[in-house]
Amino acid sequence: MHYLPHLAKDRKLKKLLDAAQPVKLKKQKNICLYLCASIMSQQLSVKVADIIYGRFLNLYDGNEPTASQILETAPEVLRSIGLSNAKVQYVRNVAAFELENGMGLKKLSRMDNEDIITYLSAIRGVGRWTVEMLLMFALGREDVFAADDLGLQNAMIHVYKLDRSDRKKFKADMLKISSRWSPYRTYACLHLWRWRDNAPGK
Repeated sequence: MHYLPHLAKDRKLKKLLDAAQPVKLKKQKNICLYLCASIMSQQLSVKVADIIYGRFLNLYDGNEPTASQILETAPEVLRSIGLSNAKVQYVRNVAAFELENGMGLKKLSRMDNEDIITYLSAIRGVGRWTVEMLLMFALGREDVFAADDLGLQNAMIHVYKLDRSDRKKFKADMLKISSRWSPYRTYACLHLWRWRDNAPGK
C-alpha cells in the first residue's frame, strides 16, 4: 500500500504495520444519512447502535430516507425506535441543514478538512470528533487525526509511553507525533485503532 513506506519511518508504528494487514479507505455516497447514523450511535455499543439504525431504516421500508422524509417523520415516531429527545432533534437538525445548505459529495469535495469541520460543526449536535470520523469513514480523506478520540489516545499511550496527567502536554505530544505521519495520518489512526480493537468506524 502506498502509505506504508512513509509511516514505517516511525519505528514504533512500524511494529504495528508489520503485524497487520494493510487498510483501505471507503467513500459513502449519502453523507446526510451517514451523519444521522453517527448521531444515533453515539454512546451506544455497536450492537445496540446497529439495532436502532435497522429500526430507523424500517420506518422507510428498508430504504435510505431523504432529508425531506426524515423531517416529515414525527419526532415521537423517531423516539419510538429508541432515540433520546436530544438525538431526535440532532437528526432533524442534520436533515434540515442538508435541505437548506447541502452536504453532497460534490460540495464537500471542494473543501479542505478544516473547512468541512467548520461547515458541518455548525449543525447543533455535530461536533469536531463526529466530523473527523465522517472525513475518515465517509469521505475517505487520508490525512485526518482525531486527537480527542479516547481509543486513539489509549493506543498512543501504550505505543509511545505517553502520560495523560497533564492534558495540555499530552495533546501536544500526540499532535507532534502525528505530524510525522502526514499526509497519511488517517491510515496511522486506523492501524492504531485496529491494534486496540476499538475502531469507531466500519
